Amino acid sequence: MSNSSISGLVLATSGGAPMRSTRPKPLHLLCGRAMASYVLDTLGAAGVSQAVVVTATDSDRVAKRLLNDAPDFPLRFTEHNSDTGTAAAAVVGVNDFNDFDDEADLLIVPGDIPLLRPSTLQALVEQHRYSKAACTVLTAPVDHEIFRSAQPSTLGQIAGSRSFGLVARDKRGRVSGIAVGDEFAEVLKPNYHALEDEDPVPEVALGVYCIRRGLLAPAARRCADGDSDGFGDLSGVIAVLAESGHACETAPITNPEDLVPVEDRVQLADAEAELRRRTNHHWLTMGVTMVDPERTYIDVTVRLGTDITIFPGTILQGATTIGSGCELGPDTRLDQCKVGNDCRIEKTTASLSAIGNDCVVGPYAVLEPGTSVPNGTTTGAFFAGG
Repeated sequence: MSNSSISGLVLATSGGAPMRSTRPKPLHLLCGRAMASYVLDTLGAAGVSQAVVVTATDSDRVAKRLLNDAPDFPLRFTEHNSDTGTAAAAVVGVNDFNDFDDEADLLIVPGDIPLLRPSTLQALVEQHRYSKAACTVLTAPVDHEIFRSAQPSTLGQIAGSRSFGLVARDKRGRVSGIAVGDEFAEVLKPNYHALEDEDPVPEVALGVYCIRRGLLAPAARRCADGDSDGFGDLSGVIAVLAESGHACETAPITNPEDLVPVEDRVQLADAEAELRRRTNHHWLTMGVTMVDPERTYIDVTVRLGTDITIFPGTILQGATTIGSGCELGPDTRLDQCKVGNDCRIEKTTASLSAIGNDCVVGPYAVLEPGTSVPNGTTTGAFFAGG
């Protein structure tokens, strides 16, 4: 991979309406962290040196929350409060970089795909640099299980997403554009079940791009809708670049389900379930025993020692830390607590509390904020601390 710089552009312009909430969608919590924070972490792991986040009208609120959990690279925020399309939001964002490296690679990522993995972005950048393309888009084969097994109602949801489209190619097989919305649905519905072995498999564009930064703004400005003064969808940049003689490429991936955007509370719950599965898998590999992982809930902000046993119904939230050798649960909830080594905590609820080493807490204990349990304490049943 080239050593040239990579910048990141996060489009986080959704308000609270899709979630039926007053909270902007990028700030809805998954396993204890804001949705957009996961996207920023993924950009950092993929090697970006700086990023700009484009927000909607609640920019101060979004910026304050994300900066409280900031990544390890410079982060800037800019506001885009119109409905002129994702291409316009991208132009606002790219103009906010404080350097002028037009040859730098730019990763453009929606702010509502928290399941995106660093390896996916790394593969996109590698393909982009290997092919020396002007723009490369993440894609998945249309015969992938997520599309092939879809019912018509599901296809409608996929086609209606602002992120997904169908890659169009010219007679020489070169990428010439992306069909989105109703056009995508009409192409996909009659064909995706009837592919023959010898047919080239169409690709679904997943809304994540790697582009030469200096090309984005001029191409996006040419994406203006014919009947308005606004910009169209960011996917239109591909057709503009191709028509101008620039090479555009695709980077196929095998896990398109990780790029399905969180559009409502149902998908928020689905994303949280997957993040919890990944979190539990991580701690299982680090020496933590879970009697029933499906009934164990651990925020990504929690830190655990080794040789811990967690019984079903245990919930660990916030900046909770657990020392080594502890037994937790069943039916225990600890929120922003510090627990020492070799403790046994059963059927207990605690918040903003500290528990020393070699303690036995519960059953049916309640520790109010500010409670401190000294080393070696056995609280007994129905203990109330405060």
